[in-house]
Parts: sequence; C-alpha cells; structure tokens
Amino acid sequence: MTVRTFLQWPDKRLRTAAEPVGEITDEIRGIWDDMVDCMEAMPGVGLGAPQIGVMLRLAVVDCSEERGQVVRMANPEILHASVQDREHDEASPNLPGVSAVIKRPRAVTVAFLDETGERVERDFVGLWATSVQHQIDHLNGKMYFDHLSKMKRDMLIKKARKLAR
Repeated sequence: MTVRTFLQWPDKRLRTAAEPVGEITDEIRGIWDDMVDCMEAMPGVGLGAPQIGVMLRLAVVDCSEERGQVVRMANPEILHASVQDREHDEASPNLPGVSAVIKRPRAVTVAFLDETGERVERDFVGLWATSVQHQIDHLNGKMYFDHLSKMKRDMLIKKARKLAR
C-alpha cells in the first residue's frame, strides 16, 4: 500500500491541466493502485492524479457502499450531461477542513480508457456522477470551489487558511 502526499492549495499544479495518457502501461496501472490507496486512506470517493502531483489525466472513483468497485479512468471526457442537477457537499484533501455544497448535473456519460486500454463509454448517476465530474475538474486544473461565487470562494479559502494555522 502506497499512500502518496496530497498537494496543498495553492500549489500551482492544482491549477494546471494534466497531460493526456498515451497508452495504458504497468507504470500507469501502478499509479492507479497508489491513487486507490490514497483515496481509501482519506477516506474518499474519488481522486484525480494531479491531487498527488502526478500530472497525467488519470482518475479513480469508487462510490459503492461496500467499496471495491473502483473505476479506473485515463483521459476521461464528459460526452453528455443531464439537465437535471444534483447538489452535494464536496471537499478535497488539497484544501482540508472545509467543504461546500456544489450543484452539478445528476448524470453524465463519460468516455475513457480503462485498465486494458480499451475506450469505454459509461453512464454515471448520483454520487458517482458528482465524483467523476469533480475528478475531471482536477484534471483540468479546477477545484470544486471554482463553482462558487467569488464571495463564497474567498470565504472558504480564508476559513481553510485559518484552520491550517
């Protein structure tokens, strides 16, 4: 089990778009394994590689009740998003101690490369959809609080800084 260190906000890498993955190799599978270990250690329901300083378009998500249903994704992209939204309290180990209710599409269809290197299209609903969108944001250099108004975002970051002291 390898639990890597989470980057702390405002590390510039958290604002940098990750590089696409060319092919699925044993090295990529090893990074995914480390990411799953990190996600479980939080504990959380998803992780984007940039959160641990790996600047590749890799994400893992597991919103199952019993755990062990991890979806490993390389180069995920949203093909379709529902018009119906869902609100969920989101947080990140990159800015510990704070969270915010974020509104996102309730369901998404996502294309990605799986562990075998095959292109897969999969529908995600509810918490799964929220987590996938949250991870894709990380791959694009965005944080969940970017979905807040400037005033709410500034208050959240101020509170996180105060907690970090």
